[in-house]
Amino acid sequence: MQKSSCPVRNRYATAVWNYADERLGLSELLAFAGKKQVPQHKHSFWYYWGGISLFFFLVQCLTGVLLLVYYRPGAEAYESVRQITYDIEFGWLVRSAHSWSANLMVFAVFVHMFSVFLMKAYRKPREFGWWSGLGLLGLAMVFGFSGYLLPMDELAYFATKVGLEIPMSTPVIGPFLGDLIRGGPEVGEHTVQRFFALHVVILPALFVPLLMFHLWLVQRHGNAIPPGEEAVPAAERESIPFFPNFMMKDVAMWLIALNVLALLASVYPWQLGPPANPIAPAPLGIHPEWYFMSQFQLLKVLGNWFPGITGEILGIGLFTIGGIVWAVIPLYDNDSRNGRRGRIATYIGFGAIAGLIALTAWGYWVL
Repeated sequence: MQKSSCPVRNRYATAVWNYADERLGLSELLAFAGKKQVPQHKHSFWYYWGGISLFFFLVQCLTGVLLLVYYRPGAEAYESVRQITYDIEFGWLVRSAHSWSANLMVFAVFVHMFSVFLMKAYRKPREFGWWSGLGLLGLAMVFGFSGYLLPMDELAYFATKVGLEIPMSTPVIGPFLGDLIRGGPEVGEHTVQRFFALHVVILPALFVPLLMFHLWLVQRHGNAIPPGEEAVPAAERESIPFFPNFMMKDVAMWLIALNVLALLASVYPWQLGPPANPIAPAPLGIHPEWYFMSQFQLLKVLGNWFPGITGEILGIGLFTIGGIVWAVIPLYDNDSRNGRRGRIATYIGFGAIAGLIALTAWGYWVL
């Protein structure tokens, strides 16, 4: 009986496949994926970080939808998060997974960005891939900042007030930006409502189309070969098919990422502090999230060296210049034959990494 049922199952599976293939062109997609080749070399490990970033974003979407079922923005924000954490079955685990995956996603995007930079994957014709990636990083950081306030506990409240000092330091328009972001003169329930709308409506509406555009560019141009491998003749370069070889390795990396996330979320669950009290003094050691710490520390140092508006202008000016240089690097280092520009770009990349790590460590050291 079992042997005779196999052809029946195969016939039904074939019929379903043919039905979907005729309407969706699945065989064409598989043929394209099979033709796409991924270079194999000693730096191939860095190719996986884009996929890891995507994995954590998908976790964010899934856990975020589950949290939306119970979360209530505004005056009841803290109470709803308290219920999620302590009253709802496995609510603490979903919230913890959401918070940890947010931090891991930002970390993975940073690693992906710096690996792309040092592998010169921003060069012609991949300039728009670089710029769309920078846009995704910026949106991911705003995702993190807007979501951090939503529990409205003591730490989230005061850390948001500290984090808002960065845009408020902008000369002339700083106070206006502060009132616009907060929804008033102080952080309160109106701020929570604005951050909630930003977090679940505006940012996804911007992020998803930009992500699709970025992924399309990656598929169109393929994986870049690092400068050290360009000297190898094309006929001697090793590569593997994207489907199924590289895709299976990518899935394995997703499973590793899932295990790391599960370990962190279960062993180190995200805590909920006491409710925010605007009239209480700020607890010691309040600071923005780690991915804003370098900017915060630089503003604090420049504010000590140059008190008043001078330090604020210098800080904002340095941020602006650094961002512009980082964004236009594909226009400067656009030819692999120009070794001098390539070396200067590499020095800029290592300098940026060292500066971010040093300022972040300094910021935590002096807390």
